[in-house]
Amino acid sequence: MRFALEDVTATVPTEQIDETRQFYRSRPSGRGPAGREELMEARAATPPPAPAEPPATEEVADGTGSAVPLRIFTPSSGRVRGVYLDIHGGGFYMGTAAADDVRNRALAEDLELVVVSPDYRLAPEHPWPAAPDDCEAAARWLLDHAETRFGTSRLAIGGRSAGATLAAATLLRLRDRDMGHGFVCAVLQFGTYDVSAQTPPGRRIADEYFIQAYVGHVEDRTDPDISPIYADLHGLPPALLVVGSEDVLLEDNLAMAARLSAAGNDVELRIYPASPHGFTGHPTAIARTARDGIGSWLRRRLVQQP
Repeated sequence: MRFALEDVTATVPTEQIDETRQFYRSRPSGRGPAGREELMEARAATPPPAPAEPPATEEVADGTGSAVPLRIFTPSSGRVRGVYLDIHGGGFYMGTAAADDVRNRALAEDLELVVVSPDYRLAPEHPWPAAPDDCEAAARWLLDHAETRFGTSRLAIGGRSAGATLAAATLLRLRDRDMGHGFVCAVLQFGTYDVSAQTPPGRRIADEYFIQAYVGHVEDRTDPDISPIYADLHGLPPALLVVGSEDVLLEDNLAMAARLSAAGNDVELRIYPASPHGFTGHPTAIARTARDGIGSWLRRRLVQQP
């Protein structure tokens, strides 16, 4: 069977594509920190996150040997239609849950969801498996407490970039422990699914420092907990994969979508034109269109009807 990228490329107005191309022409592309010193400098230079209103409440998930800080946004309406576990990105070595406060507050209000974001431990101070351990602890906390705390047991999970990788790893862990039944869908935005350099997409990022920081101590990086592309992917919830056509990880996401589908899962892939890695966090019309599409997909898959 053959198909062209156009067959899975999201339909967006031509003016949005033109605007997006113009935006990225004036915005220099960059790479992540190339070593520990650059990483420390990048962390120090990161401005404090913008506050959300109302602000997050804070909780700690105790489990699997770690205490994981959680930031929780509850809809102001008081009506809760589901719970979304959002895992932040940042290459496993940067980022915080608080950096997504404004976005997660908006998601909570727009969809009437409780949004929970874990502050998982970062590499290189805490290399693998610290991050997936923490994300699993957050997921288990929701499985144990969502019904009593928020009045619903309908859960979704998602993330961007490294957060999507960790979301996939979390679902695999829960499935293998026979605990994944509470999560009814997943939104995976431009994840990296092979950090072993064994596949062509994986080789494209093989020299990135984040890999050394996160799993430099691991001999076999095809472990599915590290590189989910190698997992037995059966029995996972419906998934939406979102990626830009100019993303260095485009092939990785194509391969992951194909493997999810081949394993019998319900999977939808949306490729947005003229868009690079991380595009849904950028101030473009295509990013807004993609975010609106994610919201509509979550409503259909997660939100309880009146």
